[in-house]
Amino acid sequence: MPVGTGGASAPPTLTVAVLTHNEAHRIEACLKSAAFADQLLVVDSGSTDNTVAIAQSLGAEVHSYPDWQGFAVQRNRLLAHSRGDYVFFLDADEVMTPAFAQELQAIVRSGEQAVWTIRWRMVAYGHELKYFRSQSQIERLFVRALVKEYTGVVHEQAQLHALPGGAAVPRRLIKARLLHYSRTTVRGSLEKLTQYVMLGAAKRAEAGKRGGVLRGLASGGSMFVRLYVFRLGFLCGGAGFLYCLFVALEGFFRYAALHYDRDSLTGRVIR
Repeated sequence: MPVGTGGASAPPTLTVAVLTHNEAHRIEACLKSAAFADQLLVVDSGSTDNTVAIAQSLGAEVHSYPDWQGFAVQRNRLLAHSRGDYVFFLDADEVMTPAFAQELQAIVRSGEQAVWTIRWRMVAYGHELKYFRSQSQIERLFVRALVKEYTGVVHEQAQLHALPGGAAVPRRLIKARLLHYSRTTVRGSLEKLTQYVMLGAAKRAEAGKRGGVLRGLASGGSMFVRLYVFRLGFLCGGAGFLYCLFVALEGFFRYAALHYDRDSLTGRVIR
């Protein structure tokens, strides 16, 4: 049965859900792009800047949970506060274009029971990487009633209920691309490097995987070639080079930390 077509004639509703932590420099653009949502929801992880005040001034419903336990726990808190028939997870460093917003609203009006993935238009260091072939497809739009929970500390995944009769939930793609301001400064990239290196190393340590410099070189080197050459990062100037380099460095240091910092990784949860 399509969403929102039970006994009532009211159209399906949409919650846009955002996780924040010290996002005062970009939360306004993010939330303004989603102002059409029936519920604009923010779960904040203990910001010490003006993130919460800015979000509230823009009409967002804000809940604070400074006891950081990982991305999955925070997304589950977003789910707990969501009231829409559909929930779209928007990151604080993303902005919906008008075309994306229109397509999203049309999907919600359709009432279809499915999961939708998004693709990005990458922006790094003040420049859109126009020629970069971003192939990431991430599940972001859900019928809320179909989501059991999120699991995973980083690169968390939604666990879904089956449709009536046991059918698998269909996957769809939102054609318009979401603007992703992935990296704005070199300093911010260095800080993000530490965060994702240690999270990725901890995840691999728990899975029993091995690290080392050679494994890191293989991972980082192949990643750089894939992004810079085959996904056309080399056509995007200095910003494209920096973007590809930082992603590759994550791959290298993840395996270096997995070997040299292994004893301190198990159970590690980093904001």
